[in-house]
Amino acid sequence: MNRELIRQLSAITEEEKEILKGKKETGDSRHLEKESLEEGLSRMPEGGRLVQIRLHTRFMHVPKHRHDYIEAIYMCQGQTIHKIDGYKMVLDEGELLFLNPYAEHEVFPAGERDLAVSFALLPQFFDIVVKSAIKEENKLRDFLIGCLCSVQKERNYLHFQVADVLPVQNLVENMVWTMFNNLPNKQMANQISMGLLFTHLMNCTERLNQSAQSFEQNLVFQVLRYIEANYRDGQLGQLCGMLGYDIYWLSRMIKRLTGQNYKDLLQIKRLNQAAYLLSHTRAAVSEISVAVGYDNTSYFHRIFREYYKMSPKEYRRELQASQRGNA
Repeated sequence: MNRELIRQLSAITEEEKEILKGKKETGDSRHLEKESLEEGLSRMPEGGRLVQIRLHTRFMHVPKHRHDYIEAIYMCQGQTIHKIDGYKMVLDEGELLFLNPYAEHEVFPAGERDLAVSFALLPQFFDIVVKSAIKEENKLRDFLIGCLCSVQKERNYLHFQVADVLPVQNLVENMVWTMFNNLPNKQMANQISMGLLFTHLMNCTERLNQSAQSFEQNLVFQVLRYIEANYRDGQLGQLCGMLGYDIYWLSRMIKRLTGQNYKDLLQIKRLNQAAYLLSHTRAAVSEISVAVGYDNTSYFHRIFREYYKMSPKEYRRELQASQRGNA
């Protein structure tokens, strides 16, 4: 991270001075109260802040607590130790930790050189910003959002080990920079940056800390990543060979965990990709059909119409008309 930012982040705050002097007990104030971002939003401008950023307070133990929003913690320097739903983990420099609102979270005291920032995200952020940025249906996106927004029986968090992923580091640094620079449009800038960050993290699910995931959660990520990368000719048998699972067992697990079978998930991805190519390229429908894995163009036309309730050509014409209307 930029040296000037590190210098600014390193400054001892008034709250931290009180802690070091022993005038403030560990775990008091804003950490012990049931902190409600919704209550804070009621005092904000119309539309509310979907993303808020603040420094992580050092030198104090933060006892078990929950939030009514999604929290993301980024380590700018050093490390912090967390206990989440009884599971102890270390967040190292350059890593990101996303906490589901239902997670029971405890933080151990950070040292002077351990610098972290916290992002508070309202669940609506994912509908308003992330889903609008990725307009086509995306099962991997939806599963990631589901992990963060819904009640999970275990592992209510996502730990991304992305210290060497430059786009992720740059986007977080941009948002941290806004903490020290009051720009008139910084809220919008942070929302866009966080949306872009999340789209990059969708490509980094292999960087998720495996030990911090449940077996079932990890299995779904493996299946969806395979489909994202191999939608044109990916086969369930090939996936089973890669993972070392029996094909009948894996087929049943996919159905139980996602509500859809492998063929359905593959077809949805192919049709989503076809819709993307129809809207972003001038390629002929027959070329798009082959590009997404359908050599039989007639079959492609039939399933596209069943899914989108219109033919590929109608889909393209309707989109073009909509774009002209917005011009």
